[in-house]
Amino acid sequence: MPADTATRAGSPKATAVVGPIILLGPPGAGKGTQAKAIARRFEIPQISTGDILRENVVRGTELGRKADPVMKAGGLVPDDLMLAMVAARLKQPDAARGFILDGFPRTDGQAQWFDQALESITFGGRRMAPVVINIRVSYNQLLQRLTGRRSCPVDGRIYNVYLQPPQQEGICDSCGAPLVQRKDDKEEVISERLKSYERQTQPLVDYYRRQGRVHELNGDLPVDQVTAETLAIVESSAAAGA
Repeated sequence: MPADTATRAGSPKATAVVGPIILLGPPGAGKGTQAKAIARRFEIPQISTGDILRENVVRGTELGRKADPVMKAGGLVPDDLMLAMVAARLKQPDAARGFILDGFPRTDGQAQWFDQALESITFGGRRMAPVVINIRVSYNQLLQRLTGRRSCPVDGRIYNVYLQPPQQEGICDSCGAPLVQRKDDKEEVISERLKSYERQTQPLVDYYRRQGRVHELNGDLPVDQVTAETLAIVESSAAAGA
C-alpha cells in the first residue's frame, strides 16, 4: 500500500481511499460506535439517511418538499425520493475517499440500486464495491444493552444498569438528576424491534453474502476489540482496493 494512502493510528490526517462501508446489525449491536471510530480514523463522513431527509426539508429542496408531508404523517419516504437524495449526497466532495452508510440500504432492492449507483462513482480514480460488516450479538446481550440503558435528561449522559451503572442507583453521576428509560427500551418493545429487524434485514445480509462481501464480527466481545477488528477489516479492504 503506497505511503500516501497508508492509515495509522495517531496520524495527523487520514488520506486512505476506503470506498463505501456498510454496517449491518440489530438495534444495540454498536453500529453507531463503530461508525464513529471509522469516521475518526479515516476522516470520512458518516452518512445518515435521517440527516439527509432533514437537511433537504430544511433547505426546501424539491425532494425535501415532496418528502416533508410524508414524514409529518409518520409514513415511510418512497424509495424514488430517498434514493435521489442519497445519490446527491454521495457526490459531495467529503465523500470522495469513501463514506459510512447509516440506515441505508435497508432492503435488498435498495442494495441493488446502490450497486448500480457505484458503477458511476470512483474513489481515488477507481471503482470500489462496498465493504459490508455484519455485527452479530446474542439475543440476551442485546436485551441487556437496550433494556438496561438509562439516560440523564439534563446532560444526556448514558448509563447501563447492567454494564455501566451509575455510582448511585438511578442518579446521574455528574449532575445528580434522576435517570430515565426511553419508552422504546422496554423489553416488550425491544423484542418486537429485533423481530422486525430479522424480517426486514436478513434478506439484505443474504444478498451481500451471495456476493461474498460480508465480514462477520462478534459484537459480544469488548467494544475496544470489536473496534480493532472493524478498523482492521476496513484497512485491509482499502489496501486490496475492495
